[in-house]
Amino acid sequence: MTTAADQRTGPRWQPGVLGVPGAGGKVTCLLCPHACVLAEGQVGACGVRRNRGGVLETSTHAVTVVHLTNIERKPFYHVRPGSRVLTIAGPGCTFRCRYCINYSLSQYGQDDEVPWRAQAADPAEIVRRAVEEDAGIGMSYTEPGLAIELAVDIARLAEPAGVKLLWKSNGFLTRKAVKHIAGHLHAVNIDVKAADEEAHQRLTGAGLAPVLRAIELLRDAGVWVEVSTPLVPGTASEPGQLARIASTLAAIDPAMPWHLVRFTPEYRMRDCAPTAPRLLEEGRRIGFTAGLRYVYVERALGEQGRATCCPACGTTVVARGVWSTHSVLLDDEGHCPGCAHPIPGRWK
Repeated sequence: MTTAADQRTGPRWQPGVLGVPGAGGKVTCLLCPHACVLAEGQVGACGVRRNRGGVLETSTHAVTVVHLTNIERKPFYHVRPGSRVLTIAGPGCTFRCRYCINYSLSQYGQDDEVPWRAQAADPAEIVRRAVEEDAGIGMSYTEPGLAIELAVDIARLAEPAGVKLLWKSNGFLTRKAVKHIAGHLHAVNIDVKAADEEAHQRLTGAGLAPVLRAIELLRDAGVWVEVSTPLVPGTASEPGQLARIASTLAAIDPAMPWHLVRFTPEYRMRDCAPTAPRLLEEGRRIGFTAGLRYVYVERALGEQGRATCCPACGTTVVARGVWSTHSVLLDDEGHCPGCAHPIPGRWK
């Protein structure tokens, strides 16, 4: 990374991937399903990709955050429990979520009140630090898909060193974007924020169907996928809404972990109340009733809400604190010590 001078001078643009030239010098960006058709000098809906001279450019080879944390905070519960992740975040997002707790980073380019805060990224330095800390590399807080060029540059250096790349993503990616990144991703946690298209569009400014498709595409490509649902009022907080989401996920794979996330009033939804623990408890029950085998609540329900239990015999095979792992009874292949039932994940 460079000095704070980047924050004063603004973004540094460089060529981006997944741009298709068109007539009249226009460029179509095929990174996300917005598929922006950009005239000369025009910036896409994300605020961080543009057309300059008929070439698609990105300003996301940059970082706004770099810090070390436990993998459970991403959250990943079926990936290397107890390990650590060096988390970075570039600027920007393809969504406009009205509740975003990271809006001061994610809404750059979309909200005029959010200034440029990033510094130029140094992939070699990021990988060096991850190796030094014996950590994976996570991209989170903003939308990592927008920094797909940086992700690939990091992964190409990280893979020979045995360092894994993980994303916390909104999943709003095209097939081409998934194909571009899937071979470099170890695991991804994707937000499913609503039960239907109308509610998802209202909350995020984008469609739901591409998110669900990306989950299946990433899984088909061999990437480990976990899903998170924030219980946003009016979108995914009522039992009927949660039941529809749970049924959709169970139809994809009942063994896919589902994290229920407490809504925190922030950004443009500060007048709403935080999620009551009883709603999180009801959501967990709904998930199990829909057929999901692993449904988690990080804090509000205590250790039982975080525990991984064998669906065959009920043995607690992973016990967790709020942001760390207390014990793992699984073998390296993920078998339950009580009955040898396989628990899917990336346990090594």
